[in-house]
Amino acid sequence: MAPAVTILDRDTIAAIATPVGRGGIGVVRISGARAMEIANRVCSTVPEPRRVGISDFRDHRGQVVDQGVVLRFVGPASFTGEDVVELQGHGGPVVMDLLLESALAAGARLANPGEFTQRAYLNGKIDLAQAEAVADLIDAASRSAVVGASRSLRGEFSDRIGRLAAQLRELRAFVEAAIDFPEEEVDFLADGQVSARLEDVVGAVQAVADTARQGVLLNDGMRVVLAGKPNVGKSSLLNKLTGDERAIVTPQAGTTRDLVHADIVIDGLPLTVTDTAGLRTSGDLVEREGVRRAHGAIEDADLVLLVVEAGEVAQGLVGRVQALEADVLGTTKTNDRLARLTIVINKIDLTEDEPGLTVLEGWQAVRLSALTGAGVSSLREHLKALAGYRAEEGVFLARRRHLDALQRCLEALALGERALVEQGAGELLAEDLRLAHDALGEIVGRVSSDELLGDIFGSFCIGK
Repeated sequence: MAPAVTILDRDTIAAIATPVGRGGIGVVRISGARAMEIANRVCSTVPEPRRVGISDFRDHRGQVVDQGVVLRFVGPASFTGEDVVELQGHGGPVVMDLLLESALAAGARLANPGEFTQRAYLNGKIDLAQAEAVADLIDAASRSAVVGASRSLRGEFSDRIGRLAAQLRELRAFVEAAIDFPEEEVDFLADGQVSARLEDVVGAVQAVADTARQGVLLNDGMRVVLAGKPNVGKSSLLNKLTGDERAIVTPQAGTTRDLVHADIVIDGLPLTVTDTAGLRTSGDLVEREGVRRAHGAIEDADLVLLVVEAGEVAQGLVGRVQALEADVLGTTKTNDRLARLTIVINKIDLTEDEPGLTVLEGWQAVRLSALTGAGVSSLREHLKALAGYRAEEGVFLARRRHLDALQRCLEALALGERALVEQGAGELLAEDLRLAHDALGEIVGRVSSDELLGDIFGSFCIGK
């Protein structure tokens, strides 16, 4: 957890903590050394700490604009670690704006995005991974994501990182001792003890990285693009996957001119599926722009589903796939857990083909009918398999930066092991262990930069 810092001179901040729009209840949150002073100016009465009170809310002219509930927390026993007052009024947008204006007129400053959570981190209430979990919990798109974010917020991910850091710290101390006392009768660097401990650490880091990779999938999902010639059934397949008429379907070729996005969840795995314009040369200006956008979507995809008609599988399929790979898939952003291309053989309701997974000309393929739904369940299972996704109860939510830090930790450990085995260089091993330790520290915020903190908390909503 981040070390506490002095906050006596920091501004008292205020913001609306509930979403924009109309609702039965809206909340204005105030945090800082002057929170109680500001509350006394806005409220007719303020309750004792950790008690609930009913109060009139006044504007800067003293006119009553609302009546509601007041909650008061005295730091450090609050979310931010500072004195906090929450005003719960009626949730109309005008009422909320008036309450916020009253708090600002009484001496508060409008909070920056994520500033309440940032103060909780700076005051040692939560670490950086837990702070990110706050935003992830708010943005969670599935039940699995909610459960994973909740685990991270409770500190399960941070605890595992802490245990890894403790293992590395012990190993670093052991190696440093072996370097500092070479006159000892036992050469600890050569007798296998360091190698055995290093192997244990690598295995433990790899296990956390594997679990974190599942957490990244829960958090970010997978970007899937439907590509192919006009009228092969891309829009019909999108509608079948979503269970809704998201895309227009007509017998006329070239109906889809723009990108059509849909968010779906398959057994807890979130996917963003994008329907695209049919890939062909056209003299129509609008259709050419649609094809250009389709190529851009393919370049950014984690996975491309090339949709072909069952009756045309043998007609130039190899050349079609190779052209698509050479054109755009060569620059597709992928990682080692995601394949970049699967062929979808659609319209098997017009042939005698059996639905399900197959291999076609060396590429993975799925036979299905977007019209009847036959084989669509096989496609769903195939998407999960490509992502390496497993619906596990113990998964915590993670971010790509966490995975990057774990990967850098593993790379540093591999370099250290090579230095030990090939050169017997304890000093080089010690430096690589330090780099690995620092990489773990970045995850929870023990090693962080102002730029990193700005990027993380700047993505939060105001009021959180």
